[in-house]
Amino acid sequence: MEQIPNIDINTPIEMLNAVNQNTLMGQLGIEYTAVDEQSVTATMPVDKRTTQPMGILHGGANLALAETIAGLGSALYIDLNQFTAVGSQVAANHIGTATSGLVTAKATIIHQGRRTHVWNVDICNDQGDLISSCRVTNMIIER
Repeated sequence: MEQIPNIDINTPIEMLNAVNQNTLMGQLGIEYTAVDEQSVTATMPVDKRTTQPMGILHGGANLALAETIAGLGSALYIDLNQFTAVGSQVAANHIGTATSGLVTAKATIIHQGRRTHVWNVDICNDQGDLISSCRVTNMIIER
């Protein structure tokens, strides 16, 4: 099995973002902005890649953003050569919207078990208004 370099909260943000090139995250313009022991923060543009035909941010783009940052968060806690983090459940309440600019998402871990991690992800528009509240569960499985 190929060795996978482990990442942690000291991994440079530029390196974490480089991994997302040529993936869904890269296509959506998702960029990590901060990582610490309890949370991961990222931004995503509200543009033709992430909006629905009515010109507002697509709820599915919010879910992709939430699962992305919760997935990175779980990866920071595990040895990637022994385990992988796989999203097993994502739920969201979309309570606002955005039509332009950037949205900012912050994932905070609320349960760090041996086999599951649960994250709360809040997504806000440029004005700081909460537009989506998400819950992401990741399964931690052996490789």
